[in-house]
Amino acid sequence: MIRLAANLGLLFPELPFLDRFEAARNAGFQGVEIPFPYDHPAPEILSRLDRTGLPLVAMNAPPPNYTGGARGFAAVPGAEERFRHDFRRAARYAATFGSPHLHIMAGLAQGPAARETFLRNLTWAAAAAPTLSLTIEPMSPSDMPGYFLADFDTALAVIESVGAPNLGLQFDSHHAAAIAGDVLAAWDAVAPHVRHVQVAGHPGRREPDPAALGTLLARMAAAGYAGWVGAEYHPAGPRTADGLGWLAAVSRPS
Repeated sequence: MIRLAANLGLLFPELPFLDRFEAARNAGFQGVEIPFPYDHPAPEILSRLDRTGLPLVAMNAPPPNYTGGARGFAAVPGAEERFRHDFRRAARYAATFGSPHLHIMAGLAQGPAARETFLRNLTWAAAAAPTLSLTIEPMSPSDMPGYFLADFDTALAVIESVGAPNLGLQFDSHHAAAIAGDVLAAWDAVAPHVRHVQVAGHPGRREPDPAALGTLLARMAAAGYAGWVGAEYHPAGPRTADGLGWLAAVSRPS
């Protein structure tokens, strides 16, 4: 059964971070994503998870200084030691929170050396954290110029080359639309490799269109996907709750 999680990095920005957990539960979400939990004491996050009964289902590997900082280091030649140091920290956080999925950000890099660095770092990370589900996510050049992982073909080739059972794909419908044009066709091409899904409207990364999302969720269910779907978008209005009609629409029994 597909379950919906609120990305607390983007949703409910009108609230202090620690108040977003209860807001997500009250809105009807069944879990939460926290892309970068490193700026908050772990006990405070654990307390909110326990209080609301919401599981943390996905987070990103460092850097914790994402705002204005680098978009990861996994494919950046010369940053291997930084990557390993930050990955160990991320893995500790993921274990503390019980997060099943840890998204490893590739960073801004290009060329054969970047690919080899990415492969080596992912191989090391998969062995260093065998109980975690590690994911990589293609990001469109329009959203993140210069990001190493910019298409699905490269992502699948990397996963195949590493060959680790705990490495898979994070599928973001917004990036899929920007990269491939046809989200459903993109899903069909990569479905067996997907471990986690994120959704948003395109263009603009606003609220998902209920009809389009319903079609995608049905296609995912038909492919046997039974994991989490994270809502990762920028609310169009000042109150996140005012734009959650899509959640009610896709949550109704068919």
